[in-house]
Amino acid sequence: LSLSEPQVRLQLWDTAGQERFRSLIPSYIRDSTVAVVVYDITNVNSFQQTCKWIEDVRTERGSDVIIMLVGNKTDLADKRQITIEEGEQRAKELSVMFIETSAKTGYNVKQ
Repeated sequence: LSLSEPQVRLQLWDTAGQERFRSLIPSYIRDSTVAVVVYDITNVNSFQQTCKWIEDVRTERGSDVIIMLVGNKTDLADKRQITIEEGEQRAKELSVMFIETSAKTGYNVKQ
């Protein structure tokens, strides 16, 4: 990964969308400049929850944070419940970046 800044601290918090972690959002993102909200393209509920998670991030960080919405598990296309267009539309409505990826195959992981 090539970066213009000499040093970057990266912390990843995988909450698996669980409600019990929502109260910890302030401590997760206190000094963050980027938030990545991931949903499972085969799970409508995970997609529906993205609005709440993004709202929570904005409540804590305001407009000082870059937010990316990520649709994951593109390797399970035959089980897809959320279309690419729906993901793009949600990202547009929330003014966030959007990409789909597959952690399993590596599709769009380096982007």
